[in-house]
Amino acid sequence: MATTTTTKRKAKTKTPRSVLERINLNAAGIDIGANFHWVALPEDRTETPVRQFGPFTSDLHRMADWLIEHGIETVVMESTGVYWIPVFQILEQRGLEVKLVNARHVKNLPGRKSDISDCQWLQQLHTFGLLSGSFRPKDEVCVLSQLPAPARQLGQGLRQPHPTNAEGVNRNEPSSASRALATLPATPGWPSCGRSWPGNAIR
Repeated sequence: MATTTTTKRKAKTKTPRSVLERINLNAAGIDIGANFHWVALPEDRTETPVRQFGPFTSDLHRMADWLIEHGIETVVMESTGVYWIPVFQILEQRGLEVKLVNARHVKNLPGRKSDISDCQWLQQLHTFGLLSGSFRPKDEVCVLSQLPAPARQLGQGLRQPHPTNAEGVNRNEPSSASRALATLPATPGWPSCGRSWPGNAIR
């Protein structure tokens, strides 16, 4: 009886157990580059789970088509320079969930094998839910950061206290906000808010 019990215990210890649970089954990883982007899918989706795409808009739409065709729902990429921005925007517009992660965080995670590429490593980490995306404002907010300096100074002018005669300022002079609006260049698609700005007229 003692021998039988010992044998059963040894059999139980040899049973493999899955340490990590796969959370994102439809996840892909993208290695962002200046001239090419490498994309990795789950290995069971296609005979060629790793593919290279160019940086142009048509290439990025082909990338999105390939991801959607193979049932990908969520994508992860590192914030490499500014090259990730068009990839992020196009994939998000095509209905994919896109996560932007810190490259240092990815580098510090243990367990990487030497025979896999960066995009495959990202794909594996994202599959097990080990990556948290960085905060990125909505596109409407991101557009404001592209405005020229006078437009950014507009907000500062609005936060300044309104000048008074006691301060020796002529009320008929344009305010700092108005002067900032007057120097804005004509940008297609943006309304000419300078002419309709309330307060002092822009001379």
